[in-house]
Amino acid sequence: MLSHLKLSHLAAGAIAVLVGYTSSVAIIFQAIEAVGASQAQANSWLMALGVGMGLTSLALSLWFRMPVLTAWSTPGAALLAVGLQGVPIEQAVGAFLFCGALLTLTGLTGWFERLARLIPDSLANALLAGILFKFGLSAFTALNDDTALLASMGLAFLAGRLWFSRYTILAVLLVGGIWAGFTGGFGDFTQLNMSLTLPEPVSPAFSLPVLIGVGLPLYIVTMCSQNMPGTVTLRAAGYTPPVSATMTVTGLATLLLAPFGGFAFNFAAITAAICAGPEADDDPKTRYLASAAAGLFYCLVGLGGATVISLFLIAPPALISGVAGLALLATIGNSLSQALHQETGREAALITFMTAVSGISFFGIGAAFWALVFGLLVNHLFTRGTPKTSTPAKAS
Repeated sequence: MLSHLKLSHLAAGAIAVLVGYTSSVAIIFQAIEAVGASQAQANSWLMALGVGMGLTSLALSLWFRMPVLTAWSTPGAALLAVGLQGVPIEQAVGAFLFCGALLTLTGLTGWFERLARLIPDSLANALLAGILFKFGLSAFTALNDDTALLASMGLAFLAGRLWFSRYTILAVLLVGGIWAGFTGGFGDFTQLNMSLTLPEPVSPAFSLPVLIGVGLPLYIVTMCSQNMPGTVTLRAAGYTPPVSATMTVTGLATLLLAPFGGFAFNFAAITAAICAGPEADDDPKTRYLASAAAGLFYCLVGLGGATVISLFLIAPPALISGVAGLALLATIGNSLSQALHQETGREAALITFMTAVSGISFFGIGAAFWALVFGLLVNHLFTRGTPKTSTPAKAS
């Protein structure tokens, strides 16, 4: 395994962790504040989430030899930020355990894996392109915020694609970081929190209204807005994802780490695309080393806790947007190409893509789920009466 490890694997893994934290860690802070956690408990949440993502990513990537990356449930955190207002932290932990039990049961029964197989590849690719589109666009919209920084990163990207494609995104990150450092783009380093993070368990308490009002919705949004797109991401990259095994592992991780703040773990989608794409490795068979590297970095970030998180938070937003957007350009292009390649089903793929890009939300469920629903309905409508191509008769 180590003989196949490349610098591009480490770069992709580090960028995935960077994007994963900076894109949604603020939502985690809001959820922590909603439940009234102490500072020690808040640090424990960050430790549990980092270590949980790290260990599950490492185990699944190395066992199945494919880039299976896990993540915390970002829409779940947004739900908690609203739903946990006034809820005692002990009852919140009870809801986390309930969600973990449901995730584990889903993995053991295998019903979600059977459902995922029904999604056509064109819709899977369209959904992935739609999910990633806003991140790719962010690399260009950030030009308004810091033109010089993004221009330097863009030049590094073009140079990398021309002369050292395997290390393109690493070059982009280095050039952007150096530029931001020389121009004072980073925040105040005196704000770094150098304290050591220790686990702070909370004994659970179970309240039926909280289980139904928080635990069940947490499970639903995690399944619809995280696990489904995450499954699609690996499929679109050419892999057969171990859906049931991953659901079981992430469910068990949630059960084990819920008392420490690990509220829900699931398939990653956006960060997984970084590790599963060609920027991580030209050879799809060894891209799992990128997600394994990300798992290791997640563990280190979790153990570092507040120190690493505060470092992420002082980085200029334009730097993060640029790295994320440029890292995902190849995946977005490949996904759109595969989604629209066949004329049959093109309308369904476009509707899936546009719905995912729109960012709509109904009943607290995000656009990724509705994109699949609309796409599958249109695909069924347009293909159910399509006549089969007949075999031409041989000339006599």
